[in-house]
Parts: sequence; structure tokens; C-alpha cells
Amino acid sequence: MARAGERLERLLEREAPTWGIRPVPRERRRLSGLDMAVLWGDLSVGLLVMVTGALIAPALGLRTSLLAIVVGTALGCLPLALVALAGQREGVPTMVLFRPLLGARGSILPSVLNLLQLVGWTAVEFWAIGEVANVASIRLLGLDARNLWLAVVAVVCTTLALGGPVLVVRRWLERFGIYVLLASAGWITVEVVRGVEIGALWRASGEGGMPFWLAVDLVVVMPISWLPLVADYTRFTRPEARAAVGTSLGYAAGNAWFYALGVLLVLGGAAGDAVGIGSAVVATAGGALVLLALLVGESDNAFADIYSAAISTQNVAPGVPQRAVVLVVGAVALGLALALDVERYEVFLLLIGSVFVPLFGSFAADWLVRSGGRYGERRLFAPTGVRWLALVPWLVGLVLYHWSVPTGPQGWVDAMETLFQGWLGLPFPLFGSAIGASVPSFTAAFALTLLLPSGRSTR
Repeated sequence: MARAGERLERLLEREAPTWGIRPVPRERRRLSGLDMAVLWGDLSVGLLVMVTGALIAPALGLRTSLLAIVVGTALGCLPLALVALAGQREGVPTMVLFRPLLGARGSILPSVLNLLQLVGWTAVEFWAIGEVANVASIRLLGLDARNLWLAVVAVVCTTLALGGPVLVVRRWLERFGIYVLLASAGWITVEVVRGVEIGALWRASGEGGMPFWLAVDLVVVMPISWLPLVADYTRFTRPEARAAVGTSLGYAAGNAWFYALGVLLVLGGAAGDAVGIGSAVVATAGGALVLLALLVGESDNAFADIYSAAISTQNVAPGVPQRAVVLVVGAVALGLALALDVERYEVFLLLIGSVFVPLFGSFAADWLVRSGGRYGERRLFAPTGVRWLALVPWLVGLVLYHWSVPTGPQGWVDAMETLFQGWLGLPFPLFGSAIGASVPSFTAAFALTLLLPSGRSTR
């Protein structure tokens, strides 16, 4: 009997990687709430999280940075839990969840935007892992081979994506990856705390120049950047599992932990970029092997990006073979990583937030309030066109985000300034960015969705 169960589990693991966008049937849902906590705890930590924490540290100092981390993590993980629950109940990927709100054809727009951001994230992950692996390689082997490590990273992460979420969680993370990650992260934390004067840093004030709520936005944006991916994985959880709890708590713990590590490293003197943080980890934790162990966890982030890029593509073109898309995304991201310039990483993060914060505000209003937390397969796969009226709250929320925190190419920022300050005679940015952008953008899209009729779709 036990052997039959093992054979069934292996069969399901082989089938899950190529499962398309239709609802996952009960017999193929093998993951638990604990599995989700392991997966999202792993995805929430990594080098780039520390780098993002480094962005807020100099301006705010230790005390205010930690407060921003706690507030931002809590705010960001609430919609994370909502989408996790929606994915579990409906059994479909995130982009399919937008079909009843935007229409089947209307959901193509967020799918394409998500594909673009995931290819971008994959390239950034490849770049960061490759750069820092090269730092470790130089120290351990005397080998300076950045492009070689980039290629190795791309092959490993793409292979994980071909395996799919069930295999990665059950065979990789829970048997090996999570233990390596926790051990290395725990050792780094101990050494970082030992290496800085916590008392002095706690009493010191920041340099200023960044409003508190803008710092919160830079914390919120990390969980928000994962929102388009969450249901891609919780659809494989058992119906009775606590997927939302596991997802949100697992992510919150790791996110707060590694943001705080980034703050401590920078306040301790590290440069606030990927190479600077990686070098500081090597110097502080006493060896490049610890850094390489940390990069084992980082590779899972790239796996998730590649896999979900394929799923988003299937929402646009369901007949496209999933594994072929995985290979193409991995190859394109490698090409981008070879020529990547991440000097404007902060701008990239805020642009992601401006697109997806109001979109998920609108989704929350439609799925949770209007539809009582259930769409059903018939509504999800109705052959509808574009629900044009549903685009209005999303657009209003996006513009409000850019009014609150101007970001993006300079031409776009100038256009926003001309609109608000020049034509409308309003202050720009709104309240000097003191209230941030995530909360007003999400709230506006949520409220406007409830105020407007659902609208009709056009074929």
C-alpha cells in the first residue's frame, strides 16, 4: 500500500510540471499548508532582499528601518494571503483569476506585463547569483569567470523550472534546500549581529531624504512582486490545507528577516549593491562556502520566475508547450543578464508596484466582496472579451501611484508633473511622497471597483 502511494506521488510529480491553466483536480493537489510555508519562506529570502533592505537603511537608520520593515511586510502579505486563498479555491493560476474581472481577452494585458516583469526578474536573479558566485569563486578557487557562473546558474534554475512546483517543494526544498538555506542564513545572522554595535546603531538617526511611507513601499513591493505568482503554486494544495496561512506567514518571516539583515550590513559599512552585500557576507560570516549555501536558496527564486512566466504565457496561448516556454524564458533571461545594468534597481521595483498594487486592489474587491470569494470554473473560462470599465480602477490606481511617488523613465515623470502640476494645478508629488504610493493606490482601485458596475465585455 505504501509503495502504491509512493508510485502515485511520483506520477503526480511528473504530471504537475506540464499541467496547464485548467483547474487542478483534487487528486492532483498534493501540497499542504506547511509545504507552502516552506516554499514561500524560501522564496522570501535571498541576496536581492538584503539589497533592497540596503536601500532604506542610510536614510532611516536602524530603528525606523525596522519599523518600516514590519509595517511593509504586514501590508504586503495581506494581499499575498488573499491570492493564495483564491488560487487554492479556484485551482487555477493567478492570471486566469483575472478573467472574470477583466474578461478572458482582457486578462491578456496583465499576463503580458507579468511575463515581462518575470523575464526581468529572472535576468536580475541570474545576474545577482552569477556576480556573487564569482566573488566566492575568486576567493575559493582564484577563478574569475563571471559568464561561466551565469551560464551554470541559468542551467540549474531552468532545470528546476522544468521539474515544476510539486517536485521542487517535495524533492528539493523539504529534503535539502531549506536546511542549507536556514543553516547559512542563521550563521550569517549571528555573525552580522556580532560584528556591529547594535546599541550605537539603535541610538543613531538616519541621514534623512526618504519619507517613512516611501520606505514602506520599498518593503511592500517585494511581496507584491510575488502576487502574480502565488496562485500558480497554491492551486496544487489540498482543498483543506491552510495555504493562505502557510504562504503569508512563511513569506513574512523570511522577508522581515532578510530586509533587516540588509539594513544591518549597510549600516555596518557594506556597499548597498549585490556585489557589496555578497562581499560583506563573505567577510563577516567567515567564508565563501556560506555565501554559496545562501545562493542555493536564491536559485529557487529564479525557478519560480521562470515557471510562472510559462504559466502566464499559457493564459495568452493555452496550446503552447509549457516546457518549451520554460527553455525560451531561461535563454532570454541569460542573454539579458549578460548585459544587465542594475543601477536603477529601485526604479524597477517601484514600477512593478505601480502596475500590480492597483490591479490586485481591484481583484480583491471583485473576488472577495462582489463574488463572495468564489468565481467557479464556468465564469473563469467563459469566452468573454475585454471588460473595458474594469480597466478604469486599475488605471486610476496606477496614475495615483505615480502621482504619489514619481518613478520610471524621466520622460514619464515629466509627463506626470505636467499633468498634475501644469494642467491641474495640483502639488507634485502628492504630499511630497510622505504617504507613499502602495496604500493610496490599492485603496483607490479597491473602492472604485466597488463603486462602478461590473461592465460588459466585448468580443
